[in-house]
Amino acid sequence: MERLLNFIYEYRAFLTFLLLEILCAWLIIENNQYQSSKYFNSSNQVAARLLGFSQGVREYVALRSINEDLANENAHLRNELQRALIELTEGTTDSLRVNQFEFVSAKVLANATQHYKNFITINKGGADGLAPGMAVVGDGGAVGKVKSVSNHFAVVISLLNVDEQVSGSIKRSNHFGTVRWDGVNMRYSTLQFIPRHAHPIVGDTIITSGYNAVFPQGIPIGYIREATLKPEAPFWDIRIELAQDFGRLAFVEVIKSKLLAEKDSLQLRTIGEIK
Repeated sequence: MERLLNFIYEYRAFLTFLLLEILCAWLIIENNQYQSSKYFNSSNQVAARLLGFSQGVREYVALRSINEDLANENAHLRNELQRALIELTEGTTDSLRVNQFEFVSAKVLANATQHYKNFITINKGGADGLAPGMAVVGDGGAVGKVKSVSNHFAVVISLLNVDEQVSGSIKRSNHFGTVRWDGVNMRYSTLQFIPRHAHPIVGDTIITSGYNAVFPQGIPIGYIREATLKPEAPFWDIRIELAQDFGRLAFVEVIKSKLLAEKDSLQLRTIGEIK
């Protein structure tokens, strides 16, 4: 209290001047129509801007919840679409085969794109049924594969990782090869081992081949932007633009394959018998 009184006493002249200025301004506004209207117009503008900012904050918070709801709904629709596609293309009613893929929505918590070996962290884990080896897709196309999980989180090895590769095929011709990032540009990757007789065309769509039980067939991977063939070379040099823009990745869907363990077990047993 003593400090406050000392402050008021020390600055008494300035405080008196400030009080008189406020009083004069009030008298002018109160007794002059023009100044009064200007004051209230200015006050309304400030209040409107503050209200607009407050509303924007509320809408942003609500938008996050809406985005999560939309991501969950999208995962549900993908499940239904995948079942319908399997029934249509394979002509099967085997419930396990029809329902072999399940899409689980997850939020991206961290997403590296600037390294040679990039990883993504998501907010779903073992408690949600996730396991290493599961495929991950985004709103544009293939994203990567689950590398490791804890109870509530998972780390995904991104397609922007020089150690990651996925089987891809040219949608138009079904010729398949391997998509592997060269570590140069986050928007582009390479398609390897396409034979010289395949005749790829710039603009061709590259999709997952379905030759493994990780990715369902038909998930977009990218689009051919360059295709060159060196003399006597057995394979084309193909550069593709990735379908998924990793710079704007916010939500992903993890694909749980119910037949993956059976397929892997059979392959390992067969390879063991051959050896």
